[in-house]
Amino acid sequence: MVHPKFISFSNGSRHGYGLLMEDGVIDISARYPNWPTLLEVVVDGALEKLAKEFEGQKADFPVSEIKFEIPLPHPEKIICVGVNFPDRNEEYKDGQAAPPNPSLFIRFPRSFTGHNQPLIRPPESPQLDYEGEIAIVIGKGGRRIPESEALDHIAALSLCNEGTIRDWVRHAKFNVTQGKNFDRTGSIGPWIIPYKDENQLADIKLETRVNGEVRQSDRTSRMIFSFRKIINYVSTFATLVPGDIIVCGTPTGAGARFDPPIWLKPGDVVEVEADGIGILSNTIADEVL
Repeated sequence: MVHPKFISFSNGSRHGYGLLMEDGVIDISARYPNWPTLLEVVVDGALEKLAKEFEGQKADFPVSEIKFEIPLPHPEKIICVGVNFPDRNEEYKDGQAAPPNPSLFIRFPRSFTGHNQPLIRPPESPQLDYEGEIAIVIGKGGRRIPESEALDHIAALSLCNEGTIRDWVRHAKFNVTQGKNFDRTGSIGPWIIPYKDENQLADIKLETRVNGEVRQSDRTSRMIFSFRKIINYVSTFATLVPGDIIVCGTPTGAGARFDPPIWLKPGDVVEVEADGIGILSNTIADEVL
């Protein structure tokens, strides 16, 4: 099944959003000024309405004229789940079974860039690493959401390369915030696709490739904490609102786990792919000071 692909883009100084079609981009933002970004579309639950309205229409301009941006420009929260696959948990070699609750941390929108844009390696460290993950977009807010109802709160799905500066996640004793929030070290996209049923998430393959070499590969059915559990747990302490993004964990195989570690370097190409969602691709570049 082909799902509608909603993208956010820039064209020169103009920012907009629309549908990615085979022949280019339908510029929806030019037609709906009351929804200035995809965030407002998600808040109003209008993804399906727009998908039906523009189905089969011709593109307004080719993809070559736009730059992909992260799909939702200003989410209230981006919450990331750490250590959510069995083999990833075993990497820690501490003899502990999977923990009873997920490890969580926060990322800021500015730490991400869009599809086909370079991830930026900062001068403070060469240890830029990749983490391919599935991102869910909340469509219906709530607090203390039961697991049985959790998937009803998802509006859309996307992909994330949760890029990390490894030595900076060890600068303090109890947190990883610093190494997770360097500007443009991660990516989200290329698009969001509307969520319709659990089959889109229940048992799909998630894979990360660097220069064509498979580095990470696993299936969502093996996640330690299910999508239902993640939504239930997060909403216990934080009110989820439409447009919030939850990044749901990466398989084993990050560059830090090689001996010696293999860090990303300028010219590398990283692809994150998941069944039914698409391929998120980024190159690597050094920060220009």
